[in-house]
Amino acid sequence: MRIETYHTGPLAVNTYLAWDETGLAVLVYPGGFDRRIMDSVARNELQVPYILLTHGHCDHIGGVAEFKRQLPGALVIAMAAERELLEDPYQNASRELLGRPLSVPADLYVQDGETLTVGNTCYRFLATPGHSRGGMCIVTNGVCFSGDTLFQGSVGRTDFYGGDMEQLMHSIATKLYTLPDDTRVYPGHMGETNIGFEKRYNPFVRG
Repeated sequence: MRIETYHTGPLAVNTYLAWDETGLAVLVYPGGFDRRIMDSVARNELQVPYILLTHGHCDHIGGVAEFKRQLPGALVIAMAAERELLEDPYQNASRELLGRPLSVPADLYVQDGETLTVGNTCYRFLATPGHSRGGMCIVTNGVCFSGDTLFQGSVGRTDFYGGDMEQLMHSIATKLYTLPDDTRVYPGHMGETNIGFEKRYNPFVRG
C-alpha cells in the first residue's frame, strides 16, 4: 500500500491518499480541498471510489464537497453514530471555526466491525467513541488511520460536543492497543507513530 500525506484546511489536518497495486484509492480526512491530491490522482492514474471520515468535526470535513465534485461517484463513509455531528453545523463547529455552515451527510453509514474492500485492500472500521460520539478508526494491512482518537504521545480532546474522556480511554485501550505493536498510526494531526510506542510512552493511556 502507498500512502501520501497532505496538510489541508485552515487547521492543517493530515489528509491521506492511500492506494494499492490495483490503482483504487481512498481519501481519508479531507480537511480542505487540495489540488495536489487531484494531481496525484491523475499522475498515478488512480480511481477514488470512497472518502473515509473518522469523525464529523469541521476541520476534517471541509474538503468533502469539492472533492466529491472533482471525484464523480465517490461515496462518503462514516460511522452511523456520527450522523448528527456531520449534518449539524452548530454541533460540528463549522460556523464557529470556519465562518460558514457545513452539513456533510455520508452516503454510507457503517457499524463497528464492518469492512470495505477497495481493490485488493480490506479496510475495517472500529468504533472508537470519546473524541466524538461516532468517532471511528480505520485499520488495514498494518496501518491504522486514528483520526483524533490517538496522536503521537497524546489523545484527542474531549471538550467538544459528544466528547467523553473515560470513553476515549476505553476506546484506545480496548480497540487500538489490541492491535499489533508494529501497526503504523496515521493520525488526523501531528506525526506518524505506532501502537507499540504509544503503549509504552503515551502519558494518557499506557498499554
